[in-house]
Amino acid sequence: MGESTGPVETARPGRRRGAARERLLAAAARRFYADGVAATGIDTITAEAGVAKMSLYNNFSSKADLVMAYLDARHEEWLGLYRQRLEAAHDARGRVLAVFDAYADHAAFAYERGFRGCGLLNAAAELPAGDEGREVVRRHKEEVEDLLARHLDELLPGRPERARATAEHLSFLLEGAMARAGLEGAGTRLERARAMASDLLDRL
Repeated sequence: MGESTGPVETARPGRRRGAARERLLAAAARRFYADGVAATGIDTITAEAGVAKMSLYNNFSSKADLVMAYLDARHEEWLGLYRQRLEAAHDARGRVLAVFDAYADHAAFAYERGFRGCGLLNAAAELPAGDEGREVVRRHKEEVEDLLARHLDELLPGRPERARATAEHLSFLLEGAMARAGLEGAGTRLERARAMASDLLDRL
């Protein structure tokens, strides 16, 4: 994501600002996930991104604004993995399991200090009650449960209450597995959760 020094880039400063924003967000994502939100200062982020501190404030109004952007970007990253898995799913059952597979894909990334669980929940745990970031994480988690419910509606036509209850069940299974996987630093629990979900779907 380095900036070009060529004439086109020089002539289009807006693109340079965009590149700086992406570098800042990428650096923040690495440091927030590896070290935690509270422990990561602005100076650390700007040094890792290779930009001046003023560049951060030209792109984000505050550290809190940067945290919000990080939370949204991390969820969008997961959605990208989910969409890739969804393309390979051939039926509603496969689409439910695509949600589990996307979580496992996220856990398999080569993190700087190893897998530490869900970056969204890790960040939310550091934020005080009532913080807007916690609300963002809650909405993202609800979106995942809604995706499960949508696929289960296909699997259980005419049984919306059963579909919603099963979606909640699978959501709890998924998040519990993610928490245990984060503690263990490996995706084994997510593989087990997928197998449990598959077994549950076979019994619907």
